[in-house]
Amino acid sequence: MFNNVQRWFCVLTLCAVAAPAWALLPIQHWQTKNGARVYFVETRNLPMLDVSVDFPAGSAYDTREKSGVAALTQSLLKLGAGGLSEDEISRRMADAGAQFGGRVDSDRSGMSLRTLSSPDEMKQSLDILARMLQRPEFPATVLEREKKRIIDAIREADTKPETMASRNFSELAYGNHPYGLRGAGEAATVARVTRDDLVAFYRRYYTADQAVVAIIGDLARPAAEALAEQLTAELPRSASAPTISPVPSLAKAETRVIAHPASQSHLLMGIPGIKRDDPDYFPLFVGNYILGGGGFTSRITEEVRSKRGLAYSAYSYFAPMQERGPFVIGLQTRKDQAGAALAVVRATLKDFLDRGPTADELLRARQNLVGGFPLRIDSNRKILDYLAVIGFYHLPLSYLEDFVPSVEKVTLADIRAAFARRVDPARMVTVVIGPDAATLAAAAVK
Repeated sequence: MFNNVQRWFCVLTLCAVAAPAWALLPIQHWQTKNGARVYFVETRNLPMLDVSVDFPAGSAYDTREKSGVAALTQSLLKLGAGGLSEDEISRRMADAGAQFGGRVDSDRSGMSLRTLSSPDEMKQSLDILARMLQRPEFPATVLEREKKRIIDAIREADTKPETMASRNFSELAYGNHPYGLRGAGEAATVARVTRDDLVAFYRRYYTADQAVVAIIGDLARPAAEALAEQLTAELPRSASAPTISPVPSLAKAETRVIAHPASQSHLLMGIPGIKRDDPDYFPLFVGNYILGGGGFTSRITEEVRSKRGLAYSAYSYFAPMQERGPFVIGLQTRKDQAGAALAVVRATLKDFLDRGPTADELLRARQNLVGGFPLRIDSNRKILDYLAVIGFYHLPLSYLEDFVPSVEKVTLADIRAAFARRVDPARMVTVVIGPDAATLAAAAVK
């Protein structure tokens, strides 16, 4: 017998041919008494429940002087809460067979739970999650231990070329904007964080009216309503909605080359791209699949790796966020090939911007994206992630059912126009970690 996810998979496969405007996923939406937004899909064939609660409490709300507060706040939620020590929390989680997770990025922070829907196990695991979200204790001894662990990890990471590339790219692309802050913080800033900082951050950003609760699983609507209330009822309401300042446009192109003893060079180039609700999202999504997001079928991989053997990996992507997230082209190659690889990438991008994709490339991209779409929602966990994104970024409830038609209606002209608006090589930043500047320049002209 098919479960609900399998049914949706089959329906979505059919809709790739002709998609009527009707709800493929029965997303239910309401607000709790405290103002939290709830997004719920009921599926009763598996005795499982998946829940997440997100807040606008990502690293973009850190300060430059104490970056890392957002990540530490989120991390310590599960290390002592509501009268339970971290060991007691771990033991009760294991007893219930529950799995807790967490996430923190530039825009948001939150917790997730997967549990059995049987009454005893679900009650115990939801009680723990409610304590974490509403009564965290931020034990001072645990904070000091975690600070030391994070500082050691940061210092080790900072010796690696991939970390150096990422950090320098963020600095060039975002400057003083909070999107340029490292989520984990810096060794010096984490060292300055106090328990009072975590308490203040939690009280400011973990509020009920800004919370997004996503639920999918073996639960009826009344029980889902009670669950959402249980997880948010004790949270305060915010005095004002938190905001992230707009990302300024780059004034000019800039290249930064940093020598490193590693045998592999890491190259990143890009520019601030788009917000999550940008009207150019689908033309850019489809166009980027052709440019560098489609693996071995993409132009960048074809030109850099397949034809010339200049890179082990080469890719591009847009990362839309609350404000303009980055458009990134990345590759790894041998030091002596870095200049040549970079030249090929720049030429490939220029050709794509000047002439756009071909009709055949667009046809194949549509077919691959539409044919692969059911795999994006073939599990409750994946659907939960989409529910959270839809809720957090205020996307329409029809977002998933609109996905295939939105991909299918993208034209060659749409892609060219969208890339012309969003990607300007004259303002792109480039970071090369590996060869020194002279070696890079010499390799580029070979």
